[in-house]
Amino acid sequence: MSRGRFITFEGGEGAGKSTQARLLAEVLRERGHEVVLTREPGGSPGGERIRALVVSGDAADWSAMTETLLMFAARDDHLNAVIRPALAAGKWVVCDRFSDSTRAYQGAAGGVDPAFVESLDSAVVGADQPDLTLIFDLPAERGLSRALARGAAETRFEGKGGAFHDRLAEAFRTIAAAHPDRCRLIDADGDVETVAARVRAAVETAGL
Repeated sequence: MSRGRFITFEGGEGAGKSTQARLLAEVLRERGHEVVLTREPGGSPGGERIRALVVSGDAADWSAMTETLLMFAARDDHLNAVIRPALAAGKWVVCDRFSDSTRAYQGAAGGVDPAFVESLDSAVVGADQPDLTLIFDLPAERGLSRALARGAAETRFEGKGGAFHDRLAEAFRTIAAAHPDRCRLIDADGDVETVAARVRAAVETAGL
């Protein structure tokens, strides 16, 4: 059996990637693929317990280094419990956030040494990198406004301030430019169907 495909969705707060990940999973199922729709941090029982620590509470509760270690602990559980078995079974995995979020949030925006982040990624993720990463690009102020308007309980990262989110948006653009074979930058400004069409076009262009 051939290995499945692994697609990750990335971007700042309020960019709409969670909605678009769900819509892409529906399209892929309509095309006959078995699809696992999942998220980070979380996606597995152990990962979800760590998520509860990381995304709720006050913005100052954890340092960026502590966040990095927690994110990779959750990722290790997620990979072993969900992602690797699904890919081995020939399923497609659509994941809302993955390692690029750690590179952007804790690395570029949070100040953790990028070399340290990469060393953890090499140890935890190894060869199981995404086949395609869709990075949702939206002005930080607009995305943050959207995120805060949702009124969700998980607002810890939204509370890190405008300067942090500006650095975050730039970090994601830098990641997209540095990995053109894997990453596609998606203009996230538009209604749901317009952005969904951009996502489908990016997947088709990637030849998956």
